Amino acid sequence: MFNTLKAPAPDKILALMGQFRADPRPEKIDLGVGVYKDATGLTPVMRAIKSAERQLWEAETTKTYTALAGEAAFHAAMAELVLGAGYPAERTAALQTVGGTGACRMAFELARMANPETTIWVSDPTWPNHLSILNFMGQAWKPYRYFDSATRAVDFEAMMADLAGIKAGDVVLLHGCCHNPTGANLTLEQWGVVADLLEAKGAIPMIDLAYQGFGDGLEEDAAGTRLIASRLPEVMIAASCSKNFGIYRERTGCLLVLGDAANREVTQGNLAFLNRQTYSFAPDHGARLVTMVLTDPALRAEWMAELEEVRGGMLGLREQLAGELRQLTNSDRFDFIAQHRGMFSRLGASPEAVEKMRVDNAIYMVGDSRLNIAGLNTKTVPLLARAIVDAGV
Repeated sequence: MFNTLKAPAPDKILALMGQFRADPRPEKIDLGVGVYKDATGLTPVMRAIKSAERQLWEAETTKTYTALAGEAAFHAAMAELVLGAGYPAERTAALQTVGGTGACRMAFELARMANPETTIWVSDPTWPNHLSILNFMGQAWKPYRYFDSATRAVDFEAMMADLAGIKAGDVVLLHGCCHNPTGANLTLEQWGVVADLLEAKGAIPMIDLAYQGFGDGLEEDAAGTRLIASRLPEVMIAASCSKNFGIYRERTGCLLVLGDAANREVTQGNLAFLNRQTYSFAPDHGARLVTMVLTDPALRAEWMAELEEVRGGMLGLREQLAGELRQLTNSDRFDFIAQHRGMFSRLGASPEAVEKMRVDNAIYMVGDSRLNIAGLNTKTVPLLARAIVDAGV
């Protein structure tokens, strides 16, 4: 039977990671993998998470199963983080998931259960795993234009022209902040225009919020999501704890579904059903740590302070890189790097230029020229800037 299987298409980022590991050059720079790294190249355990783990080790008395949809305390903590204090709990169903990826998958599954004829509208470009999951599911999807490769900014006019084709019951996937792979975000005013269109068309927004706190701040990064949630009768939000809590390997995420209060329990039951069919109970450890951090004032304050350090560090690297390139090129054409937010920016380099930087300078980035700003430090920024110029970007 298994000899009928065909080799899956290789994951480009995972393949790039393998190339990087095999490269013997000591000066090599990894800007490909989408993981936060500090100035030493490590992904540290956040101080508040370490403190919570020590407390949990002392206090935990059992490893038995928790609730099928996850603990209610985790749901409430995440809903308040994403939607703000006073969020409409009576309208909000929630599911603890295996990472933000699991939250996206469950959102797609729920949408298909509710409307088998739905089409998922996805930004072009988007996180590659969005399309990989949708294609594997056999789920109908359509792209909408998002990024202007000439200006390296959101092409909002083209985006709205494409979204004019959405139908009632379709799902529009939006990046809540720190757009992956481009780093180019909607303004709050543009979020309002999108909300107007979705409301008029009867479409359902699905927001992938993977980087809250990595862009302009915890509250600022949630502003677009909160605007949509306040305006639309039905909303799905897939939130990840991997980046802003630094717990990548704990695989902790949350799916929030806002709808009619009268139907909340039915929605909640369907979310639990999806967990049961997929992996039963999601891992508890990461979710419990997140709950402890968000509900303990001292831990929360420590976490927020460190998250600000992370965010500020990435903004500093963006400004340094844009400044180095401005000096080398005597132009402002790379200033978009300082204007983008989050871990990623898309340079606009050709695949040939990306390959030249890999061969000549041991600089690894994805072929579409997405680079992970967090893979840099103050010493490697000048090396990257020179390589970009020498590659003719």
